[in-house]
Formats: sequence, C-alpha cells, structure tokens
Amino acid sequence: MSPSHLEPSRRAVLAAGGLLAGGAVWAMTPATSIAAPASPTDGWKKTAFTYGMQKPWNLDLSDRYTNSGGVHRMWVYDTDEPMSQGSSTDPRTEMRWNQEYTSGQHMWDADVYLPSGTNGATFVQILRVIHPSGTPATDFMLNAYSASGGSVRAYDSTVLKTNAYNTWFNVKLEHNASGGSVKVYFDDELVLTREDRGPATRHFKNGVYHHGNGRAEARFRNLTYWTR
Repeated sequence: MSPSHLEPSRRAVLAAGGLLAGGAVWAMTPATSIAAPASPTDGWKKTAFTYGMQKPWNLDLSDRYTNSGGVHRMWVYDTDEPMSQGSSTDPRTEMRWNQEYTSGQHMWDADVYLPSGTNGATFVQILRVIHPSGTPATDFMLNAYSASGGSVRAYDSTVLKTNAYNTWFNVKLEHNASGGSVKVYFDDELVLTREDRGPATRHFKNGVYHHGNGRAEARFRNLTYWTR
C-alpha cells in the first residue's frame, strides 16, 4: 500500500474501499515490521563439551544424581561428606566441565529448576582452577536462597531474580576471558555485567555446591556450550 503522501492509483484505492465522500482518499498507514531482538547467542557456535561428576566421597553417584529424559537432577544435604575424604570444602553434587580455557569467549547455557527449600547453594559457577596466589578461586557464582519465593543472587549479594522456585527458567552465563567481563542472562534478558577476577585457567560447573542448611537441589536441561 502506498504511503499517504503519495497519490495512489484510483483502482488500488477502490480495491481497498478507500474513497471518502467527495472522492478524498482514505489514507492507510503502511505496516511496519519490528525486528526481533537479537539473541545472546547470535554469532556464537555450539561446541561439544564433556564433564565429570563430583559427589560426596562416601556415596554412590546414584544416591545424589539422576538423568532422566534429558533432565539432570542433583541434590545434597548439609550433613553430607565433601568431595574427597578429609577435605574442608562444602558438600556438593556437581557436573565439572572438562573444557578449560584461559582466553576467548565462552558461554554456559541451560534451563534451570530450583525446588522449594534450596537455600545457600551455588548452582552454576566459573571456577578458576589455576589462578595466581592471592586471587579468588571463582570468577562468578549464581546462588539460590529461600527469600522472596526463591531468590537468585550473584554470590550472596546482588539479587537478580525472585520467585525462582519450582519453575524452569533459562540461564546464560557468558565469559569474555580475553576482555575480562562476565554477563548473566535470564530468559535471554541481560540482568548483570561485571568484571572477572583476572587471568586464570577456568572451567564451568553446575549442580549444587551447598553452603547453607538442609537439603539443596537443582535440575538442568538443554545444557549447551557456546564459543566464539
């Protein structure tokens, strides 16, 4: 349809029923297309990944982990043993990604489900497996707490999401290791950008690394690794 500032053909106007009294043309505003917002993964490449499982040293993996229908379900109790006998670390059931990196751009992507009661547990992190002495052991953590119907925080401070219990939501954790930045997306919406902790060798982890009380659980599906 021609814009209103141009003179359309009489046949086209009549075909649209577009004449007013006196022969004036009924102006029609042309439809405009609105471009869909860019996806956080535009320009990224799906990359194969492998992982190992970490769990309380004295239990079978099946005591704390299931994989059914593509849903990875991990849980742990605050009274559980650490990953290795004699360790002073907190109890965990986690997928430890084997892909380590020092540079480039890397993204962890998954749908996440946090059941009610999970409080004080890290469910995804960027671990600095080799890092200079005196620097932190992680570049970033997302933790689940019980406040406000289930809240997700950056570490134990900045609240990024509330009412997170008992519902699936997508999480993308992007790390530009060359540029020194970390970005967090929930359901493809950017919710946080911050700096990492400096040069190191890293890898992703997800599951429940439990710093709180009681039982902690997290579920994951559609796990994807992106690079560029």
